[in-house]
Amino acid sequence: MNDVRELLDRAAEGAGQPAFSAGAVYAKAARIRRRRRAAASAAVLAVVAAGAFTLPRTGGDEDPAPASVASAGPSASPSAAAADRAGRLAALLPPDVGEIEEVSLLALIKGATPEQARTDRLGPLDGQYAFRRDGGVGYLVLTLEDREAVERKTGHPADPDEDLCVRVGQEPSRTDCEREALPGGRALTTWRDTMDVGGDDSVGWGPELAGRLVQPDGSQFLVRSSTGFEGTGTQGPLLPEPPLSRAQLKELLTGPEVQPKG
Repeated sequence: MNDVRELLDRAAEGAGQPAFSAGAVYAKAARIRRRRRAAASAAVLAVVAAGAFTLPRTGGDEDPAPASVASAGPSASPSAAAADRAGRLAALLPPDVGEIEEVSLLALIKGATPEQARTDRLGPLDGQYAFRRDGGVGYLVLTLEDREAVERKTGHPADPDEDLCVRVGQEPSRTDCEREALPGGRALTTWRDTMDVGGDDSVGWGPELAGRLVQPDGSQFLVRSSTGFEGTGTQGPLLPEPPLSRAQLKELLTGPEVQPKG
């Protein structure tokens, strides 16, 4: 199973209604994308004939709990904690990544309340962030799972020696997968995911760069650098590329800023 896709399941544990799961969020992506692309192609032909083309931006509800910090956009009742996290994340990245705002995907996509969307954070920068650049909106999801959490999920701690680039059983293969052994017994694996999955939902995810950093104590960082999503709750068009590159993900995950203090 793709551990990165479980990030949204983890965010929704104990949330109650509205019902939410990673499967529900990722479902129907392929069908929605095909339908949208077909409609877009027909629309392009029509407007080209008229000599003009515009791409409207579809607005979405802002996350009711976290709020904008490193973003120039409007923000209602910003949370100091969310402001601090987004600001610290922005300070670690080059300015050209765009404006950064902490959001809740559960709130955006499923309309969850702040209480329903609340999640535990083990790492100081754990969270879900919107990246706004050139009219598009992508997302970064970062979650630290300690040894106990990994054992509850898989039955064993995270293993730095496990090669995620090797397909096991019926597990889908990871595209453009790269594994790197790091100092201190850590292992970083990154791969690309087209997100062309089937299902029956109103949200279609764009391509993303995913990763997992396994630490010798059995804990792991899971990360998604997503070009965004279309459908219910969208905040804007997809980015042409994931908001953070493979090199930027590595620098972020291996830095001291993401590690718990003490």
